[in-house]
Amino acid sequence: MKIEESSIVETNDYRVIIYPASRPFETKEAKVITEKLFDFLATWAAHGKQLASSFKIEKNQFIVVCVDEEKEMASGCSIDALGKIMREIDGEYQLGLFDRMKASFIQNNEVKTLKLQDFKSQLRSGELPKDIQVFDFSKNTYLDFLSHFLLPLEKSWAAGIA
Repeated sequence: MKIEESSIVETNDYRVIIYPASRPFETKEAKVITEKLFDFLATWAAHGKQLASSFKIEKNQFIVVCVDEEKEMASGCSIDALGKIMREIDGEYQLGLFDRMKASFIQNNEVKTLKLQDFKSQLRSGELPKDIQVFDFSKNTYLDFLSHFLLPLEKSWAAGIA
């Protein structure tokens, strides 16, 4: 069962799983990814019970999957099934969805992604300005995602690097 975006209640604390790509999606890729995830989530279940779930593509680069675990908890097997479809998508388009050694940020109103080592190096050397905003892929609830997914550098996980 898909949660329509219009019926997502921001007071519900849905479980969130974020898959960050290393680059923006091309139009055709975004269309195919949307179709595959829509089809997958329509039948996504845990222990035979349908999961109330939805997804969105954020900033044309991040796939955000929501599950309403107040209705049914996602099980290990259901999370594995989601991982399988995401690996298929990743393999098809070489998106780096499972590469956690990268940092994404906004500079000059544009999403940029660097290898974590390069990001740290450029922050320390001053190549990256201190007024960037940094994405945090560790958010695991919808409310946390809404309020803390993108933060100014000084309030982000990367504040201690600069």
